[in-house]
Amino acid sequence: MDDFTWAADAWTYLTEIWVEGAYGYTFGQIVSAVTIILFAITIRGVFARTIVRGIGRAAAGTSSKLDDGLVKSVATPLKIVPVIIGVYFAIQMLDVSDERSQILNDIVQSVVTLAVFWTLSRAVSAFEFAFTGLRETLSPAIVDWMAKALQIILLILGFGAVAQIWGIPIAPILASLGVFGIAVGLGAQDLFKNLISGILILTEKRFVPGEWIQSDGVVEGTVEKINFRSTLVRRFDKSPVYVPNSLLSDAPVTNFSRMTHRRIKWVVGVEYRTTVDQLKYIRDEIEAALWQDDRFAKPPEAALFVRVDSFNASSIDFLIYCFTHTKNWGEWLAIKEEFAVTVMNIIERAGTGFAFPSRTIYMQQQDPPEIMAPPSPSDAVEKTRLAIEERERVGGMGEADDDG
Repeated sequence: MDDFTWAADAWTYLTEIWVEGAYGYTFGQIVSAVTIILFAITIRGVFARTIVRGIGRAAAGTSSKLDDGLVKSVATPLKIVPVIIGVYFAIQMLDVSDERSQILNDIVQSVVTLAVFWTLSRAVSAFEFAFTGLRETLSPAIVDWMAKALQIILLILGFGAVAQIWGIPIAPILASLGVFGIAVGLGAQDLFKNLISGILILTEKRFVPGEWIQSDGVVEGTVEKINFRSTLVRRFDKSPVYVPNSLLSDAPVTNFSRMTHRRIKWVVGVEYRTTVDQLKYIRDEIEAALWQDDRFAKPPEAALFVRVDSFNASSIDFLIYCFTHTKNWGEWLAIKEEFAVTVMNIIERAGTGFAFPSRTIYMQQQDPPEIMAPPSPSDAVEKTRLAIEERERVGGMGEADDDG
């Protein structure tokens, strides 16, 4: 009996706690609300994938790329829909007071508003397919800039709409931002300079992503992206270089991707023993090889010269000046290699050879020089003996004179 009474008291106590709950809500309401929200969070991924898969199947049957882009852009924002629905039903489950209900409703409205503007911002990328004519008229980079600016504007409008929901006036904020913008502008002149320089680069169409450029003393490589402040250039060693737009706007830039042909300019030296006939043969054969090869451009499309150009210190030099049709670097290297072999074969057939640095010394003498040779040991002894005898003879004569 005591055990039964204790159990009944415990059950009554737990029931009172369950009914009293916390924050003015029963634990039943709290658990139900939390369960609804957790369920909504759990199924949000499945919901998004299911909806996107269904819309994707419908879009796959059309020839337009616009609907495909829209499906990809709204895939992520769709995950918020189950959460918003779950929060709404959780609020209804709690049966909150009017004051709290207004706050919770403002939160839900804010989330819905941000989700709508976020979806619109992501959908801008889908409409880029409709800008094909604009891309050709302006440039792909300008269209990308316009899309980014539109996305930023939509996000700003979204936050403004949220501020209106919470009763925050927008006009004073905009006025304060204007004053703040003046202060920032004075300290961020380089930022605006690079922004304006980027706009000039895009409007002048100096270069676009994917082109090979060179700016002396700045950078050389392939343009990957033109941002608001800087341009990303990938060097040929695959390292990225972020160049401020002002440097590329003010400095001379060579755009190699827009050249019409690739040039070959060689100076080929042959030996001085080469005769005039051999020089003419080499010149004519090289020129004929260029004219017969369709991979080389012909006048008036591009210049083509093969001439005896100069008398160098160790060689007679030919100037070979021509252009290839291809602009691809790899194909150009292959053409140069084959042409080099052709030139070598022509010079070999001519019976001469390539010159190398050399020097010839000519020696001319009127009279043969006197040959100086060191004396032999016997001659040295004989000369010493004669010198001693001469000294003794001279000495004896001196003594005879004294005696007299």
